[in-house]
Amino acid sequence: MATERVLFLFKPDVYARNIAGLVLARIEQKSFTILGLKLTNATQEQLRELYQEHVDKPFYSELLLSMSEHPIYALALEGPAMVKAGRMFIGSTDPSEALPGTIRGDFALSMPQNIVHCSDSVESGIREIAIFFKESELVRRPSTS
Repeated sequence: MATERVLFLFKPDVYARNIAGLVLARIEQKSFTILGLKLTNATQEQLRELYQEHVDKPFYSELLLSMSEHPIYALALEGPAMVKAGRMFIGSTDPSEALPGTIRGDFALSMPQNIVHCSDSVESGIREIAIFFKESELVRRPSTS
């Protein structure tokens, strides 16, 4: 399986509800490799770049507003088939459809406060990580040879 990178964002509701440790513990239990982690206030420029594919959708303005209400946690994660693994791990976008045992199924309350964002493709992962991290901010995995 190919190693892939994704951007995980703990959305502002994670910060507001003080549940970052619970969500992070689930990531660590899953043994995803954390290459970068930061608590930050997302800028409007970062959010517009992150959600560029939604610019013409009716929820776009609400999304930008909700994502700037509180700080977010940005994580660069790596692992085998990470896009698929990450998307399955977080659950359905709509919390009412998310299965128990997924992040959204266990923690999300409503839309758009659905706890986390995860890149939906390898290309998106590369693009999205670059929005929140400089390459120098990502740790290097030790060589196994």
